[in-house]
Amino acid sequence: MELTRNMEDYLEAIYALSKEKGCVRVKDIAHRLSIKSASVSEMLRKLDKCRYVECVKYGNIALTSKGELVGKTVMVRHETIKAFLKIIFVPEDVAERSACTIEHNLEAETIEQLTKFVKFVGAYDMHPMWLEHFEVYCRTGKIPKCRYE
Repeated sequence: MELTRNMEDYLEAIYALSKEKGCVRVKDIAHRLSIKSASVSEMLRKLDKCRYVECVKYGNIALTSKGELVGKTVMVRHETIKAFLKIIFVPEDVAERSACTIEHNLEAETIEQLTKFVKFVGAYDMHPMWLEHFEVYCRTGKIPKCRYE
């Protein structure tokens, strides 16, 4: 069975919850994804069948190494996209929602370049001059003159 976007969302949520809480239960996943516990249980059966998770009835849910790899990958994609969107002055809540949508649709090469860009910009204590110019442009709609002209 091929991984769907929905399955990736579950694996990302389980991965994040396992890092935050140590153990993950159906109710934690339901709360994180804002869905009913019955829906979580149904998806967990599918993920278990595909060997992405291991479930103990009325107990904890653990990712297999295969599931952990997918969960971590999706979470890193999400965080990278969100960081990029925040760099270009997208408001936090919009960046969060947009990252959830975009994270499933980008090629690995695109994510790799976005990761490099986010790290590059983050390496500076201050915004680079061009980013300050972009911020002015976003606020005013006018492209500022370069100080070096």
